[in-house]
Amino acid sequence: MSPAATLATENLDTKDAKVSASKAEQSVPSVIRGAVPRPPVFEDKNEQREWLKFRLAQALRIFGNLGYDEGVAGHITIRDCIRTDCFWVNPMGKHFTLIQPEDLLLVDHDGKIQEGQGLLNTAAFMIHSALHAARPDMNCAAHSHSVYGRAFATLGKELDPLTQDSCAFYQDHGVYTQFGGVVLDDEEGRRIAETLGKKKAAILQNHGILVATKSIEATIHFYIALEKSCMVQLLADAAASGTGRKPIPISHEDAVRTYATVGTELAGWFSGLAQFQLLESKEGKSFKFSDSVKH
Repeated sequence: MSPAATLATENLDTKDAKVSASKAEQSVPSVIRGAVPRPPVFEDKNEQREWLKFRLAQALRIFGNLGYDEGVAGHITIRDCIRTDCFWVNPMGKHFTLIQPEDLLLVDHDGKIQEGQGLLNTAAFMIHSALHAARPDMNCAAHSHSVYGRAFATLGKELDPLTQDSCAFYQDHGVYTQFGGVVLDDEEGRRIAETLGKKKAAILQNHGILVATKSIEATIHFYIALEKSCMVQLLADAAASGTGRKPIPISHEDAVRTYATVGTELAGWFSGLAQFQLLESKEGKSFKFSDSVKH
């Protein structure tokens, strides 16, 4: 089983799925022994803002290290904790691996830069402004043109529950099939937000993949997991076609039960911590919390 915690199944969308997951969770033994860590709690909103910017810049460098860049395409946003009608985003034209907190742009829902200097990617604004407006429960969204997500997106279909890890997206992702070129108008941004709905991920046909959750850590984890799940399904389908067989999917009951372990918001946050630990070990720098922060 995954090292992610068995936690509440808050992300399932359909009534039947919620009931199934609730029953399944009761029979799934915890994969963690001991106290589960929790996200930091801030008393000072300005310190929280600095932490979010620091973490977002880290997330972008993680994307760069994983090769998720494609020219100037790709963006991650985090809702500002002070001006909640605005979000922070990476500037267009700077490589992911070079992004630092001071490079980030604070943008409102009219596309006006409120803080920071740099170029704003119109596609980033159109997609993310629609997502942040439609989903007040969602704080962080990531979209990039990673290779396997792009390849799988050409099929215009949902992921099959082929592995334990792909079950993190079972009944929790959609497919946007109305590709219309680079997203340069707000209408397409709204349609993408509608496709996402209350789910945490979307496959954008002929485009790539998108993940949106409550935290930067969960978004990064689930984006990486979705990219790898796309890769695994492409490999499995190719291998099966060469042998005259078909990949064997996980049953509905087992997929829902597995989702209860690997697919929840807090499980994603906990799993995502490892990527940031690795980055901090390599770079030798981490955020310095004040004594007032509970973490």
